[in-house]
Order: sequence, then structure tokens, then C-alpha cells
Amino acid sequence: MKKKPRDIYKNMELDELIKKSQQDDRLALEELIKRNEKSVYSTLYHLDPNRTDIPDIAQEVLFRMAKAIKNLKRPATFKFWLNQIITNLFYDELRRKTRRLNTISIDAPFLNMESGEAPSAMNIADTEKIPEERTLGSELDKHIKEAIENLPEQFRIVIVLRELQGLSYEEIAEITKTSMGTVKSRLARARSRLQEEIKPYLNHERGSNE
Repeated sequence: MKKKPRDIYKNMELDELIKKSQQDDRLALEELIKRNEKSVYSTLYHLDPNRTDIPDIAQEVLFRMAKAIKNLKRPATFKFWLNQIITNLFYDELRRKTRRLNTISIDAPFLNMESGEAPSAMNIADTEKIPEERTLGSELDKHIKEAIENLPEQFRIVIVLRELQGLSYEEIAEITKTSMGTVKSRLARARSRLQEEIKPYLNHERGSNE
């Protein structure tokens, strides 16, 4: 059975997908957006779960990613590059201190605007819920999520970039504009705080199983 065009892109390696997106391949860019929309939303949510405009910011991140993809010189740095877009836009929004509504409509096309075609991936899936990525729905996950929310901002961002996005210390240092030593120190302190936060729950679970 012959594969449909979209099925081919679903199985495509990230490097090739990026290169095709840079060559104005609409389906490649659509798949690239689809693969990253939950991660973008999840990262923004963990940076500040109390914001009510996360879907708008996530949409703008995807828009900027699509618009600037041709400027990415090395596909291997895509994750770092995308997280720069996420954090830059997030802190721009914080500095504004006002919500920017309807930055770009969820249904508005941002690709091939001359043809009037918009990729189906423009719709951010399930924005009413916390993204399922790395969330198993267990009680422990819930406690960890709450513990991350309670961290001071400077600790929360390094945990999110390291544990959720898997960035290196060097990449986190560049994004946060701090030294690698500072990143390591903040990460260690963040992990220590998380352990203290979830220790009562773990002790309770241990007692329940004995």
C-alpha cells in the first residue's frame, strides 16, 4: 500500500525535516510544527503555570519558528534555537506586564499566505489540559509538577530547560545569560528543593506500602 505524503513526513528524521522546511516544503513545516507544539506549550506552562495567555504565547512561538526556520544554520542545534525563541518571547511578555491577546489567530494561516492554505497543525491540541509529555498522570507526577511551580523563577527555568527539554549546561547558560557555574549551582539548589518538597509524599507512600 502506497504511503500518503503526510505519512512519509511523520517518519522523517528531524534534520531532513528541517532542511525540507527551509526549502519551503509546506508539509515538512507542518510536521515540524506538529512535533513541537506540545513541547512548546509544556515548556511555557512550566515556566509560569499561572499565566492565562500561554496558548497565545505558544502560538506566537510556533509562528516565529516557522518564519525564521531558514535562518537556522545547523539543524543539530534546533532544540537550543527553539528554546531561545521560547524564553525570549516569554520574558518579553513578562516585561510588557500586560496580556497581549490574539497575537495571531489559532486558525490564521502563516504559511503560503498567497495561496490561502494553512497547515492543520496550526491548532494547538488540548490547550485546556497540561500537556501529556512527560506527565504520566500519577500522584507523584502531580506532586513534582506542584513542586516545580513553587520554585523561584531562576531555579524553575533551569529545571525546565534541563529536565524537560534536555539542554546542556552550556546551552542553558547562553539562554539565561549566566555562567555555566551559575547554571550548575541553580540546578543543584532546584533539585534539592524539589527533593525536600516531595520527601513527605515519598515517606507517606513508603509507609503505606509497608
